[in-house]
Amino acid sequence: MEKDNQFPQWEVFIQIKNGTPHEHAGSVHASDKKMALQNARDIYTRRNEGRSLWVVKTDDIAATSAEEEAEFFDPAEDKIYRTPNFYKMPKGSTNI
Repeated sequence: MEKDNQFPQWEVFIQIKNGTPHEHAGSVHASDKKMALQNARDIYTRRNEGRSLWVVKTDDIAATSAEEEAEFFDPAEDKIYRTPNFYKMPKGSTNI
């Protein structure tokens, strides 16, 4: 088996305008976070597309799997307290 000699993979998130959410743009390979930011800048913001960059090692991302779907995303139909219809507003109160 051939030895993997690539740098670790980093996921790149870009904020296009101030106040907007960061969105996943792609990934880069880099030896450290400084190099990952520089590579992300060079690859994904060549035309001043972004205002902010985030990079995170792909291996550091924790995610659910398809097998965990039922456990994590259990339907809330039996949990009426999760909807505002469960709470009764007293008479005379105002909605904010």
